[in-house]
Amino acid sequence: VGRVALIAYLLGTHSYADSLAVAMGPLDMLNAVLINSIIFAFVPLLTAAQGAERTALFLKLTRAFVWVFSLISLSVVLAAPWLMRVLAPGLDPQYFGTAVNILRILALSTLGAGVAAVHCAMLYTDRRFGPAAFYQAALNVFTIAAALCLWKFVGVYAFAIGYTAGAFAQLAIVYFAARSGLDTRDLPPCQVRWREILMKPAFFVVYAAGLGINIIFTRAYATHAGPGMAAALDYCMRGVGVPLALLVNPISNSLLPEIARLRSLFRLRDALKLIDKTIALTALVAVGGCAFALVFRQQAIALLFQHGSFTAESTRLVASGFLALGPSLIGWSLIEILARSLFALDRPWPPVIAALIPLIINVAITVQVGPLHPEYLGLGASVGLISGFAVLFVMAHAGRRRWLAQG
Repeated sequence: VGRVALIAYLLGTHSYADSLAVAMGPLDMLNAVLINSIIFAFVPLLTAAQGAERTALFLKLTRAFVWVFSLISLSVVLAAPWLMRVLAPGLDPQYFGTAVNILRILALSTLGAGVAAVHCAMLYTDRRFGPAAFYQAALNVFTIAAALCLWKFVGVYAFAIGYTAGAFAQLAIVYFAARSGLDTRDLPPCQVRWREILMKPAFFVVYAAGLGINIIFTRAYATHAGPGMAAALDYCMRGVGVPLALLVNPISNSLLPEIARLRSLFRLRDALKLIDKTIALTALVAVGGCAFALVFRQQAIALLFQHGSFTAESTRLVASGFLALGPSLIGWSLIEILARSLFALDRPWPPVIAALIPLIINVAITVQVGPLHPEYLGLGASVGLISGFAVLFVMAHAGRRRWLAQG
């Protein structure tokens, strides 16, 4: 919240805020996709290994994904101008170059965030959640510090510099936490093949990318609605993303190792009961939180953001957009918890199929609404995510008897 409040204070809903939103939003989503893919692909694999075999596997994973994430960062840097034409087709041409440069600076963060994710997977395997919990804190602290110290010298680029520095600061934290006390002497050869290592996260990448593109499309389409609209919608997305992270990440991070453990013990029925209870709890909290946020959205936005460049008109614009986008919290949180649980059960196809539903529905509704009604641009995302969860829920329950028989 502090990071978003500072962006609002310095940039408001002006065109510089648009250039930051269309670059930082997709990169932040890319990093989240890669981090979650690594964690949910390799925590079960690391959990199944023990002692020196686990250490050998962890080091092999680290070597592989240093190269993978370096290649991704370099690709984004080189392709930034073409990517920005897709991410922000309606952006004011005067600010296009700024958005490209911001994207290039942020691309370096992918290397730090991705390698840190491998170390987080190792920590989760040992049920050490503390060091990994500093990821968002590191991003926020360094982004705020860089913005305050560098704003007069580099302007909007200070946010990108701070974000990237925060990603590498978190890498340093989890690096030392994961490797402290790790015995790397006389390790046996890792039996897991390179192909399996590189392909293991593939299903989760497709699933998470489907959900991520759903939001990226909404933000990109908002650039057609005039200056400031992409920034306003990005503030709305942050308003959904913060409670989503607070709700989903603690639950899923503690749920994944437990489901993996129950699966390894062939206690599939107990794992399914645990998933049902977690979904019910998540639904209760998400619906209550969403209702509260919608009722008090105007007052909350004014209290948190209406300072400096963020005017009363900015508050009105963001509040109107949040009315349509806010309910996405319900569908998004539920589909994330259920999908991650199914990945832990090694049932990847239902989440992958369900992840395409929100995007299809979002595109259909958003194009129909059009840029002339910007206050409804988030409606497609909300309807799509709730529909995606409904489809996934039906598929998960329809396949239970078969899964129990196979288990």
